[in-house]
Amino acid sequence: SSFGLWRTAMFRRGVGISSRSTRTALHSFWRSPTCPSGHRTLATAAAGPSIADIRNFGISAHIDSGKTTLTERILFYTGRIKAIHEVRGKDGVGAKMDHMELEREKGITITSAATYCEWKLADNRHHMNLIDTPGHVDFTIEVERALRVLDGAVLVCCGVGGVQSQTITVDRQMKRYGVPRIIFVNKLDRCGADPFYVLKQARQKLGLTIHPLQLPIGEEDNFSGVCDLVSRKAHYFEGQSGLTKRIDEVPESLKKDVERLRSELIELLADLDDTFAEVFLENENVPEADIHAAIRRTTIERKLCPMLMGSAYKNKGVQDLLDAICRYLPSPLDCKNTALDVDDEEKEVVLQARDDAPLVGYAFKIQDHPQAGQVTYMRVYQGKVSKGESILNMLTQKRLSVKRLVRMHSNDVKDVAAVGAGDIVAIAGVECDSGVTFTDGKARVACSSMFVPEPVMSLAVSAGRDDQARFQKALKRFQREDPTFRVEVRQETNETIISGMGELHLEIYCERMKREYNVASLETGEPKVNYVETITQKTNYEYLHKKQSGGRGQYGKVIGYFEPIAEEEQDGKDGIKFVSRLSGNDLPPNYVPAIEKGFRASASKGLLTGHPLINMRCVLEDGAAHEVDSSDQAFQAAAAGAFESFYHDALPVVLEPLMSVVVTTPSDFQAAALQTLNQREGSIQSTQPISGSDSMIEAIVPLRRMFGYASELRSVTQGMGEFSMEFREYEPMPSDKQDELVEQYKTRFQARA
Repeated sequence: SSFGLWRTAMFRRGVGISSRSTRTALHSFWRSPTCPSGHRTLATAAAGPSIADIRNFGISAHIDSGKTTLTERILFYTGRIKAIHEVRGKDGVGAKMDHMELEREKGITITSAATYCEWKLADNRHHMNLIDTPGHVDFTIEVERALRVLDGAVLVCCGVGGVQSQTITVDRQMKRYGVPRIIFVNKLDRCGADPFYVLKQARQKLGLTIHPLQLPIGEEDNFSGVCDLVSRKAHYFEGQSGLTKRIDEVPESLKKDVERLRSELIELLADLDDTFAEVFLENENVPEADIHAAIRRTTIERKLCPMLMGSAYKNKGVQDLLDAICRYLPSPLDCKNTALDVDDEEKEVVLQARDDAPLVGYAFKIQDHPQAGQVTYMRVYQGKVSKGESILNMLTQKRLSVKRLVRMHSNDVKDVAAVGAGDIVAIAGVECDSGVTFTDGKARVACSSMFVPEPVMSLAVSAGRDDQARFQKALKRFQREDPTFRVEVRQETNETIISGMGELHLEIYCERMKREYNVASLETGEPKVNYVETITQKTNYEYLHKKQSGGRGQYGKVIGYFEPIAEEEQDGKDGIKFVSRLSGNDLPPNYVPAIEKGFRASASKGLLTGHPLINMRCVLEDGAAHEVDSSDQAFQAAAAGAFESFYHDALPVVLEPLMSVVVTTPSDFQAAALQTLNQREGSIQSTQPISGSDSMIEAIVPLRRMFGYASELRSVTQGMGEFSMEFREYEPMPSDKQDELVEQYKTRFQARA
């Protein structure tokens, strides 16, 4: 309650409470400059926010950049939590957004966690929907689905580590969905922190137009605040937990730098924004309001990326970041969101962020909640959804009743009666898959799906007979929660194979099966790399499938060619492309879908190693049919026969996944770390110091050589080295390694025969 927050603040300030003076003291506190504006919002009316005051944003970064620590401060300053708890804190409580036991044990974020809060800027009360996302590349789908529905983002960079591998990945994801962002350079209290080194790195590696809005006061241990370039004022964050924001004059030693950077900012804005250019030419001293407005316009148009700085752990700069989120990041009204007309999939429909429009919502994440059952997170793009209403699942065309509508605060739920356009909410107790569109039945549209990367690693898992029911339930649940988690039962061996984005990804799911679903007898095999096959040259095919065994026979003839897809034509979607270029009448067009189905089924399992094919084009030019004996089944068999007969003529090769590996180690152990990468067939790309005592190594290493690397790195660096890796590309394997794989496949195939 507001009273509770006031009382807590009074105790922090050492002020006693008298029942007779409570109302007067509370009234004074709400209006005092020492009361954080976020807390003051709780004294305002309880009416819902306007759409223009909604901010849907996420916090993303490389692992260990301080995302969850920053989120904890945001929740504290906005009044959502009453005390700050640290990631891996000594009190054993852990950060609010790391609600899973595994997250608190390992000190990493595994699933994206959503919350909501309010912050008051000037006279506007802004409603914020915030999603804290994982930094580890194994959980990149959590970042992907968050950015799919968010309007803006805060990209956190470590002031020491700078722009790292996952920073680049997250930036690429933001560009994919056109998400405007603010950069927050964190950890400026750390030894070796340099925000302008990070600025230079970000401009080079991310290709963004970035300009700082602040200048740090002091360095490393002496970091005490920031100078605001727009207002020409110094901001200090004092008192317990940095609650008191003191505004003062810029220190004399920094005035020249502030004026220089401010002039550069104003000139940049004049170049990027025509409206501001007119103001700049007409005014010698540009009003602050016009500068803020120009920064907002250019940020939303993704022409500019403002950079702020601070130290979340030391409680400095977070309130300024909250102000910037409200000032510069877009509201739902500023974003253009589209959906596809289900009756004409090529037609785009622009969604209107209005409560009185037909409902369109997108279910971007599902979660199994211990009290609420399945919780489905939904972004409401247009219209309004209320408890008790009926909504339509556009994938299954089934109507569902909204029995419970909730707002999520990490793992806590709060019931709400209704939610309007532009907001993010969760529906409890509704069975559906992630990625579906909900409407009220009036809008015949479906939201476009998000990008889902292909798994790169597999693992055989099994459970005892007594645990089979729980084992199967866990696998089904995880598949519905996570599109990158795949399950396959191999018919030839009856093995259950799970696939995912890396060792940690699969390890976490195995641990969750044991803890959450009590699968005590779970056993795992050796991890396996997901290889693929492709062809290297064009080859023609002509195949006749003819079978007569009494009665109606089978007849189908296909003519065409296979060819590799050129690199510039590859669209990132694994698999094959089928093209029909039929010109004559010998082959009826109604058999073309069956032929395509036959080729695709064959390409799912290459003939070299049994792995699926990618980047191959199957072109159908001609064929022949029989009036009686031709059928869909016959032409599927003809396509499969053509594939088997002519595949080796196309000179197939096996491709293996290469990983971009970034190793961070104390400089004393750099040579030992380099040796471990060289021994694993790594190609060293760069080495560079990132602080006074640490070095960063960037390398490209085959995934098949990365198993067990964490243990080896810890061994040679006395436990101080760490690494991250992400999928880079597929490349042909060395011929000797390919021959080994082919021989192993032949041996297994002959054994089964």
